[in-house]
Amino acid sequence: MSAPGGAAPLLPAYGGRSLDMVLPAVAHRLGLPGFADPFDLPETSRYLVMLVDGLGSDLLEEHADLAPFLSRLATREPITCGVPSTTATSLTSLGTGLAPGRHGVTGFTSRIPGTNRRLNSLTWDDRVDPLEWQPHPTMLRRIHDAGVPVTVVNQARFAGSGLTAVSQHGVPFAGIENQWEQLDVCLDALEATDRAVVYTYEPRLDHVGHRQGCRSQEWRDTLVAVDADVRQLHEELPPGTTLVVTADHGMIDLPADDRFDVADHPRLLDDVEVLAGEARLRHLHVRPGAMHDVARRWRDAVGDRALVRTRDDGLEDWFGPLDGSVAERVGDVVVAALGDFGVFATRDFPSEIGMVGFHGSITGPEMRIPLLVATS
Repeated sequence: MSAPGGAAPLLPAYGGRSLDMVLPAVAHRLGLPGFADPFDLPETSRYLVMLVDGLGSDLLEEHADLAPFLSRLATREPITCGVPSTTATSLTSLGTGLAPGRHGVTGFTSRIPGTNRRLNSLTWDDRVDPLEWQPHPTMLRRIHDAGVPVTVVNQARFAGSGLTAVSQHGVPFAGIENQWEQLDVCLDALEATDRAVVYTYEPRLDHVGHRQGCRSQEWRDTLVAVDADVRQLHEELPPGTTLVVTADHGMIDLPADDRFDVADHPRLLDDVEVLAGEARLRHLHVRPGAMHDVARRWRDAVGDRALVRTRDDGLEDWFGPLDGSVAERVGDVVVAALGDFGVFATRDFPSEIGMVGFHGSITGPEMRIPLLVATS
């Protein structure tokens, strides 16, 4: 099915040119056995992996003049993030080297199995143990345990969070308060030993994009600042360091008027026990036996503005093979928005209606992310 606005579906390339393979590729180039590198990274003794939240490949290409340093590095074909194309899922795929169907962070919000509660993967829930939710060892820990020092450099407020635990547990965490500290702490960690991996996170583009939109002047100004900061960081890297810059998803702006709100279509919630996910990709958990009726009602209501899939249709090409403990976190029916459509639910997710920029679905602008590589 083609999508309005040219935003055709793009399937994730798990195990290949996909975000989940970035750290396994680094491990391979460091000489650790059992890993592969589908990206042909340079073989150096130190790696700095930076994730720029919201830096989709399409956006970088469109605004190349505003980001000359990052654009100059964009010599490789884009890679894909996973489904949903959202921060928590992507950070966990990067951090574990696994597809969402295995690591279990299946969306911005997910049903907590056995309950009618939702887990917000960014704010978490004290009743949910992160290491039970995602029990696999992180790639960062596997690299660290193999004898290569690893440091996570991130905002201090993320230390000890549920998302940090599921995606980055098992290695030292260096908390920072601003971009200047980020530069200094990354350099200190890289220079401390002859071999090292440092992971760091840049949040500003995504924050501005959600509030003002990724076509706004504020977003463009932020891209200019991020480009300058990454360029400065690269210039100060110790010799023999490879900088790898990637992202967790792209972003699109949705029109503010005439948004589709399930509150205006109450029959769509018949037989739905839990509504989860986010506006661009909704998980519908339904009462037993109602899956196909719910899917039919939703297909009739949204038409070609979204893809509506059920468990019986198979969801492995979106989430990867679903582990038994993960399957119940994925909706019985999943609604992936196309074009400039979104499924809003103002009663359950009131903050979404005020946003401008969105991501989460399977369209190319949301799924394509850069892999930018430079060696000092």
